[in-house]
Amino acid sequence: MKDTLDYLLVEDALPAAIITLNRPLQLNPLSTALMKELTSELERQSKRPQVRAIVLKGAGRAFSAGHDLKEMMDRSLDEERDIFAVCNKLMATVQTVPVPVIAAPHGIATAAGCQLVATCDLAIASDDCRFATSGVRYGLFCSTPGVAVARNVGRKNAMEMLLTGRFVDASTAERWGLINRAVPLERLDAEVMALVHELAQLSRYALAIGKEGFYRQVEETQSEAYRLMAEAISCNAVAPDGREGMAAFVEKRAPVWENGS
Repeated sequence: MKDTLDYLLVEDALPAAIITLNRPLQLNPLSTALMKELTSELERQSKRPQVRAIVLKGAGRAFSAGHDLKEMMDRSLDEERDIFAVCNKLMATVQTVPVPVIAAPHGIATAAGCQLVATCDLAIASDDCRFATSGVRYGLFCSTPGVAVARNVGRKNAMEMLLTGRFVDASTAERWGLINRAVPLERLDAEVMALVHELAQLSRYALAIGKEGFYRQVEETQSEAYRLMAEAISCNAVAPDGREGMAAFVEKRAPVWENGS
């Protein structure tokens, strides 16, 4: 890894790694270079055994205003495809790294910035944060953000966001399921870290196998989902942390996980 990152700030707040999108003057647009850097950093941080969760934040006044439209102007079709292939890889990486990824948005999270929040495993937002899939207002329907949004909120709510491009406030985003909850801005960091510490008490192995299984089964038919998850929980039960957790429950003691937590 380079000694310094060009588009991100990374802070050790163990058991969390905090990654901050760091183009504040431009409201942290998701340029190709930033997305590549973020993908690599997510992979790197998730391999560190002491990192039990990754937190994504935005520097300055906002979480992210979405794709860098200046970068997208006057491109060929193949060049546009390349940009969205990079974006797709980033979103897939958020959900395939073996630790929980928590979005902590404030200010605004629009278009691909809203997509990133929706893609994260968990999201706690400041209560003044606003969300939008606003591309339609500029002639560019938020097709890829719609994938993540529609997998979090109800279909009619997703279509309202996508077709109108209107902002949704944090309380509405919470009610619709786009975020887990909204808290006052001054409490945002503390709430996020409380969640991190709660997750850090659990088996890293169980969280990893559970996260992988969740995203595999959620789009399957019920019968296939049960087949996949029966195999997953069977493997979990015979793994060291599974055996230790069951023994600790029966013996009425705190578990001692193989990963040391």
